Parts: sequence; C-alpha cells; structure tokens
Amino acid sequence: MNAVSKRSKWLMSIIFAIIGFMVAIQFQTASSEPELRDTRDQWEVRQELQEQQKLQQELLEQITSADRILEEYDEVSDEEKLETLKGSIEQLEQQAGLTTVEGSGITIKLAPIFQEWEEDAPAYPTVSTSLLTHLINELNTFGAEGIAVGEERVVSLSPIRNVNGDTYVNNRPMQPLPVEIKVLTSNPKKMLDYVNASRSRDMFALDDISMDVQTEKNLKLPGYDDNLQLGILEHDSSKETGEN
Repeated sequence: MNAVSKRSKWLMSIIFAIIGFMVAIQFQTASSEPELRDTRDQWEVRQELQEQQKLQQELLEQITSADRILEEYDEVSDEEKLETLKGSIEQLEQQAGLTTVEGSGITIKLAPIFQEWEEDAPAYPTVSTSLLTHLINELNTFGAEGIAVGEERVVSLSPIRNVNGDTYVNNRPMQPLPVEIKVLTSNPKKMLDYVNASRSRDMFALDDISMDVQTEKNLKLPGYDDNLQLGILEHDSSKETGEN
C-alpha cells in the first residue's frame, strides 16, 4: 500500500473518530436529565425543552454530515480524499469551538451597579455559576454561534463550577467584575434586542450587576484551550507517511 493510501486511512480514522466523539458528547448532553426544582416555572420548562430540541437537531445534522462525507469519499481519488478529509476536520474543529473565530456579534459587559467606595455599599458582587449558566443558555437559545467569557471559549464541554465560592469556567477562575462576554451572531441587532429584553438582565440586577450590551462588527473569539484527551486519535506519524 502506497504512502497516500496509508495517510488516507489514517485521516479517515481521525475524521470519523472526531465525528463519533462530537455525536457522543451531544447525545450525552441531550440524554442527561435536567435537574428538577420545585421553583421551576413554565418559562424555565419551555426553555429546557427548546434546548433539548436544539441538541437533537444538531445530532441529526452531524449524522447527515457523516453520511455525506462517506458518499464523497467513495467517489473521489486518493488525493481528493485527503483534501476532503482535511477540510472536514477543519470544519468540525470550528464547529466544536476548538479554533479561533472572527465575525459580527455583541459584547456584554458585566459590572457592579455601585462603586466599591460608596458609603454603606453592599459586598462587592460576583457572578454566580447559576447566573452565568442561565445567561449562556439564553444566548444559545437566541442563536449564538460562539461565546467567550473573558478569554475562555465556552463550548459543550465547558464546565462552569463553584469552587470555594468562586466561579470557574473551563477549570479556571473567572476574573472579578467587570467582565466582558463576547457573542458571535450573524444578526447582532436582533441578538442585542433579545438580550436587552431577557430575563437574565433582571436576574443580574437583583445581584447588583449591570449589563451593558453593544453590537460589534468584528469580534475575535479564542479557541477552546483545554485538552480533549482523545487518546484514540494518537498515532505514529512515521507510519502515516510510510517512513521507517
């Protein structure tokens, strides 16, 4: 078997391993039972239902994409197969939030409503995990194409946790207020209107945190920086090129 065929097999294994991984992650998210709380109202239940429907739609799109890649792979030469697989890998990495992306969108600046030096000012506010999660869920419901909290890219794998009273994103502490959240969207004006009328604004205000929302023509979001630990993708590059 020549070197191109060997590389073609390796790349084919990589592409479908990535597709399988992404589908598994989304299936796990879609299959997980939401936490039931006695305080949930109809709005919260409806929002959770919309999230589940969106995840199921993404699963169907991933499966359709995999079928299309298989059809293309069967119809082209070895060289074209390599280019097709490389392009598919790059597309999947972008969809998974692993690469830096640029585009139009909005910025949301979270800041304390009061000044720390004000007399009788309450304790300096912080963004709780529940508030941040609620905002991110709303942004996704509104059609966000990418989200970054500070310099942390938020993807389906991103953990948002409370560690000793501090909010952590991607296993790193969230910076103190003020904090800027960047949101990519093809329709910044509509996203701005959604956020300004959202429930999140009122919820943050109750915690003495203001939301300043602005449209932006060009935003740059960092890629997800944590290790995905996909050991299945590790291989000897010398075998891929046919070297001894």
